[in-house]
Amino acid sequence: MRRWVETLVERAGAAGNLPTIQKLWAFDRGRPAFGDPHTHLPQSYGTRLLNLVLALVALIILLPVLLIVAVLVWSTSRGPIFYTQTRVGMDRREPLDPNKNHRRQLDIGGKPFTIYKFRTMRVDAEQACGAVWAQKQDPRVTTVGRFLRQYRLDELPQLLNVLKGEMNIVGPRPERPTIFAELREHIAEYPLRQRAKPGITGLAQINHHYDSSLEDVRKKVHYDLEYIRRQSVLEDLRIMLKTLPVILLRRGGW
Repeated sequence: MRRWVETLVERAGAAGNLPTIQKLWAFDRGRPAFGDPHTHLPQSYGTRLLNLVLALVALIILLPVLLIVAVLVWSTSRGPIFYTQTRVGMDRREPLDPNKNHRRQLDIGGKPFTIYKFRTMRVDAEQACGAVWAQKQDPRVTTVGRFLRQYRLDELPQLLNVLKGEMNIVGPRPERPTIFAELREHIAEYPLRQRAKPGITGLAQINHHYDSSLEDVRKKVHYDLEYIRRQSVLEDLRIMLKTLPVILLRRGGW
């Protein structure tokens, strides 16, 4: 897979020269999974062990913070403490061959899962406008929610998703099925980021702010594909360390 993604990243910068997704998957089909060159462990085993241990330790250490945030959300706005939503997870499947019969009738881009977050918006936030990106000074965001979003504290419940094996601490951010379907129509390489398990933070998150336009997404896709090319336990640890100043200095959050 690494050689496949390297080919993609090299060509992604040239407009109109991006190979089709079908061709890239066909190129990669049948190649063995790469191990981690630094730990000499199979990449999936080493990464899963790292994420399981860190998520468990983080939940124990941050339990007082989680309880305080839960009380603040509950006491300052009407509605549930947690916000759950269906997101598109990792896609382990090969692309469909249109010349063959298959049972997959709906391809949403990956395996769907339920993501957990602290609620930061009013309960009726999407009744009028539907699914849209949050903006600076978004009136739908509660007072406590704005603080949580600036310091990314609303993402902490996703440590449960990591324990369940649905996410990693580091990886491309998962998107909603409706928004995913829209983005893959405009960005040809967007589905390729689903070849990695989604994460709480990632190379895109430490280098770019929240999405507010299609151009923001394009930039983040480039970072996501670069992460997949370089993915390893040490790379994950490096991104985790670089996430700390992003949180503490409130970079890119609103």
